[in-house]
Amino acid sequence: MGIWAPLVLLPAVVFTVVQALRPLPEPTLGGAETSYALPGRFEIPWPDHGQGAVRIPETGQVAVFGAQEPVPTASVAKIMTAYVILKGHPLKRGEEGPQITVDAQAVADGTAKHESRIQGLRAGTTFSQQDMLKMLMIPSGNNVARLLARWDGGGDSTEAFVAKMNAAAKDLGMHDTTYTDPSGLDAKTVSTAVDQLKLAEEVMKFDVFRAIVAMPNATIKGLPEPLSNNNASLLVAGLSIRGIKTGSSTPAGGTLVWAAYKTVGSRTPLILGSMMGQRVDGPDPDAIKSLDLVKSNSEKVVAAVRAGLTSVTVVAKGQVVGHVDNGLGRRTPVVAAKDLQVVGVPGQQLDAVLTGNGKTLPRSAASGTEVATLTVGSGPGAASVPVTVQTDLKEPSFTDRLTRLG
Repeated sequence: MGIWAPLVLLPAVVFTVVQALRPLPEPTLGGAETSYALPGRFEIPWPDHGQGAVRIPETGQVAVFGAQEPVPTASVAKIMTAYVILKGHPLKRGEEGPQITVDAQAVADGTAKHESRIQGLRAGTTFSQQDMLKMLMIPSGNNVARLLARWDGGGDSTEAFVAKMNAAAKDLGMHDTTYTDPSGLDAKTVSTAVDQLKLAEEVMKFDVFRAIVAMPNATIKGLPEPLSNNNASLLVAGLSIRGIKTGSSTPAGGTLVWAAYKTVGSRTPLILGSMMGQRVDGPDPDAIKSLDLVKSNSEKVVAAVRAGLTSVTVVAKGQVVGHVDNGLGRRTPVVAAKDLQVVGVPGQQLDAVLTGNGKTLPRSAASGTEVATLTVGSGPGAASVPVTVQTDLKEPSFTDRLTRLG
């Protein structure tokens, strides 16, 4: 037996050495919740037909109404026109931008009946890019939409610009949206309420755009009359509504994408909403009555959402929000370093993600060491809180190394 002992022990020794010297796996984060629901229940006074959506960029989707099927947008399409122009020709706060020359086509388009347009333009005169955007977004100038598209494309056609609109929609994940013209007059320009909020969230990041769509009216040198906003009644309704764009046509009915604010505690989140396919019964030339209907119905939704908005602590200081797994079977809990508060409405479901801090997770750390961040909500304004280890994070022991299987 003594002769065979070394041969019996040798594999055990080799196994022990190999296990002890194997590279350790990298620690990982796990066990985190992927969403949090705000307590309570909330009802939005949606109309009985059409479609709509409400979103708070900080926290995500609030509610969706109706079948999200592509329908004509009418002048709401001009939001994308403004977005593409500002993406290609950015303006800083207070900047007027380049001068744009009015062409004969824009003058001729200004005499067209049964569509919104800027009248009184003269060929050869110039207006700044910012003033053109005001003509586009405040009274909804179809002829200015087409002029901007030709200016951006550098030719007599809007085709290249429309291609940019569709490319931008694809980049924003607007999968149910198709643009065929820059003004929305064409009934084949279609979208959904949910898609329009994806665009609204992006375009409202432009300071110049936010300032323009919040204007009830504007005076522009060179125009015979001041511009009046089709959305003016909502802008002065006392609901902190700051735009964005109305639309109306016989194919579309009344459409509206709106932006509003409300201060809750120390936060003043942006609230975005959209409503499409609003129609009155009976004759309605050019959907004028349907435009009033969509504004009235949207005002009720804005008021309800603002009334329901509240600040909620979704994660308390010291609450376990996940763990660090050392890859060898040991898990160390991680906890929120402070309360995490969000602004939303009762019943809202908020996405949550636990991420590292851009560094490799440590294999050892003292209790209270910050190792991660918990973010609840979405977008650049989403609330987040530092995450620390609850107890000492210890290096894998010799026994951990020896008994590892993977």
